[in-house]
Amino acid sequence: MALVPAAGRGVRLGESKPKAFVPVGGRPMLTLAIDGLIASGVVDHIVIAAPAELIDEARFLLGHRVEPACPVPVSVVAGGAERTDSVRAGIAAAPRATHFLVHDAARALTPPSMIARVVAELKSGCPAVVPGLPVADTIKSVDADGDVTGTPDRAVLRAIQTPQGFDAQLLRDAYAAGMHATDDAGLVEAFGAHVRVIPGDPLAFKITTPLDLRLACTLLTVRDTPESADETVPAQDVAAPVDIPAASHLPAPAKPSAGPHNDSASYVRSSSNVPASSKAPSASDVPPTTDFSASTNTVTR
Repeated sequence: MALVPAAGRGVRLGESKPKAFVPVGGRPMLTLAIDGLIASGVVDHIVIAAPAELIDEARFLLGHRVEPACPVPVSVVAGGAERTDSVRAGIAAAPRATHFLVHDAARALTPPSMIARVVAELKSGCPAVVPGLPVADTIKSVDADGDVTGTPDRAVLRAIQTPQGFDAQLLRDAYAAGMHATDDAGLVEAFGAHVRVIPGDPLAFKITTPLDLRLACTLLTVRDTPESADETVPAQDVAAPVDIPAASHLPAPAKPSAGPHNDSASYVRSSSNVPASSKAPSASDVPPTTDFSASTNTVTR
């Protein structure tokens, strides 16, 4: 079961409509994200949490995807004012799900192969799985006056992406506890669960600013150009998966940021349905990586 919170207003994008409804190369982010989930071959139901006043528009944009005959059923429910409210609405709409993927509509170019890898880790028994990339920039912590209070070692940092995968009951319990975090992995961390980080993908970036939108439009144009479809692009060389310990076992300096089973169909399909590969960015577009073996903290972008 995939949950797609799509009720955010996207103020930083500078558009007059909610971010998920903004077009990228002529197609709304929402439909691009949903098509990626369907193309992964590992999702059997998708629930979208849209603004209450735009539910009909969301269904119209989704077209055949919300038809009963669609091989992957897509439902639209009313989301909330905050992202957590939208995810909570999605969870309530899927009481029999055994696993959840929570995926941002704004990560519209996420490769289906990365989605499949998250699910593969869930199938292996991990209760919580998130994709992440090494951090290229130096990160500083600052106080209210803008003065630097520390410089964490970026070798143990990850920029976390979506989809984030969870055992369904774990995510239900974490939301029922009423805790707060900037992402769903942060909630289950605070709840005491271990989170597995697997290599992410640069194409799974979050479209947040006008510059992000221009980049996404350019990448989509290149991706959809027939001449580029036959090009062979090397896969990204990223660090091996790592585990994030439960909150109670984190080292002292790592502070959290402010801020039933379905009898008819299970969440994941057999691995035979997982695409063998997907187009990845060229080596020149990928930042150098480092071998990470220490306990890893994360940064959600």
